[in-house]
Amino acid sequence: MNLFSRLLALALLSIAAAVACAQPYPAKPITLIIPFPPGGSTDIVGRIVAEGLGRELGQAVVVDNRGGAGGAIGAKAIADAPPDGYTLGLATVSTHVINPSIRGETLKYDPVKSFTHISQLAAVPNVVSVHPGVPANNMAEFLDYLRKNPGKVNFATPGPGSLGHMMGETFKYNGKVSMIHIAYRGAGPAVNDTMAGHVQVFFDNLPSSLPFIQSGKLRALAVASDKRVPSLPDVPTFAEAGLPLVNDPAWFGLVGPAGLAPDAVSRLNAAVIKVLKQAETVKRLETTSATPVGSSPDAFRKLIAESVDNTRKVISAAKLTFE
Repeated sequence: MNLFSRLLALALLSIAAAVACAQPYPAKPITLIIPFPPGGSTDIVGRIVAEGLGRELGQAVVVDNRGGAGGAIGAKAIADAPPDGYTLGLATVSTHVINPSIRGETLKYDPVKSFTHISQLAAVPNVVSVHPGVPANNMAEFLDYLRKNPGKVNFATPGPGSLGHMMGETFKYNGKVSMIHIAYRGAGPAVNDTMAGHVQVFFDNLPSSLPFIQSGKLRALAVASDKRVPSLPDVPTFAEAGLPLVNDPAWFGLVGPAGLAPDAVSRLNAAVIKVLKQAETVKRLETTSATPVGSSPDAFRKLIAESVDNTRKVISAAKLTFE
């Protein structure tokens, strides 16, 4: 190859690279890490949003479930991903509030500094439900049953340090009762063992439990929400049941690794807001009792920072432990 041919080849390669760099984001499929196993509320909400984003962005959004350690494994994978916009993830109360609040310096990511915050996606009620064999039809009867049987009732959660675990420990503190924590690797196996009667009580987001509550396989006693849930109008909120400390709903949000380019953040935020306003998305989320939100990156970042601060105060005041 003569000198002219070499120079021409180099020029063509430079042009091709420039064209590739100039392609608008996104130019290829995006991976969405969901930090919990399939079947739980985070997975349900994440897949609904992933489908909508895929249509809006014109690129497939491929779900990658990375469960374990109350969502910490998946959250760390999001934080460690290249900040090119092609690996995003779901942030939850567990991954970005509870884990940082209870694990402190042992956690290998910071809920604010390790991520680019894109938007809050949805707010979701939490619920405590029991196996139908538990002799309690309402919260007053359940609390009475627990006080008469201290340490003899087991409660299931999606894992140590999960939102369900925090709920259970706060419930014990607020209700002045004793239960034994049984941790699972995700909501799916936890709810299955509760329905089978291997454990008596289940704390989790409402969406993954709702079908089983409606079919009578579980009995809901209270929901964590600002008001009663339309799909369960006869079930009181924790505040109505006299347990106000347990009454905080859950939320889900979209994040990327720290350092995501501002234009990618703007593109993703605009797409998320549009998806969350679409009738199909709203309908699908509401059938799982999730309420679409949508927020600015700054508002979402502020929500996380304030939630961590408030949760740490509750843990300290209640002297909660999470061994």
